[in-house]
Amino acid sequence: MTAVADILAHLQTIAPESMKMDWDNVGLLCGRRDKAVRRVLVALDPFWGVCQEAAHQGTDMILTHHPLIFRPMSAVTEDTAAGKCILFLAAHDIAAVNAHTNLDCAPGGVNDRLAAGLGLNGVTVIQPTGVDSQGRPWGLLRMGRVDRSPLSGFLARVQAALGCPGLRYVDAGRPVHLVAVGGGACAGELPTVKEAGCDTFVTADVKYNQFWDAQELGINLIDAGHFWTENPVCQVLRDSVQAAFPELTVEISQVHRDCAQFFSNHPTQI
Repeated sequence: MTAVADILAHLQTIAPESMKMDWDNVGLLCGRRDKAVRRVLVALDPFWGVCQEAAHQGTDMILTHHPLIFRPMSAVTEDTAAGKCILFLAAHDIAAVNAHTNLDCAPGGVNDRLAAGLGLNGVTVIQPTGVDSQGRPWGLLRMGRVDRSPLSGFLARVQAALGCPGLRYVDAGRPVHLVAVGGGACAGELPTVKEAGCDTFVTADVKYNQFWDAQELGINLIDAGHFWTENPVCQVLRDSVQAAFPELTVEISQVHRDCAQFFSNHPTQI
């Protein structure tokens, strides 16, 4: 019998909790460690639609990147989205497990997957935090090279690779060659990217002033969306758990989508 505890132990081998940021909340956030697991549903977020999908499929555990409980909660009621999901999962005996910033930083995790998806070559960790048990450096950001090209061509490459409906960007007037990536909200790392010598940075959730900062620093800054820069890691989680536990049914959510949409009165413009 495979239990939640067994899957938690496996996750420690691919994204140890020691790699998470101090403020983060990872691991088992709802459910029992001794719960028997036959079906696992993988998704980026543990939102209501995913919880309903898990119950409908008879899933025993949802495995997500983002945590079900992020900020401290003073009550668990149906009055909040998180409380509603927690009550629903508990009522259906479904465990909720996540790997968040530890999976961002881990070798083979979010940012290595993003770098690979964009076709970067010679990928390395920017300012490694440490090395793992196999001697591999780990840390938040990655950088790698592409053949030197105009920004317009690289923008098309990013959109095609990630499947995102649009991109926000600032053109610093430089061709693209040495590219940094940070899935999710990593625009605060602009000084680190600058120090590493990168000309282009792909991330998400960029604030207005950060675009201006990037232009002043001479860095092409591309916001490809939080969902789109991180969702590819779901396949990594699914494949890893399935390989470690071939007796399980491990599937990726079919209902989870990015809720943010684009509207324009000009179909040829975004």
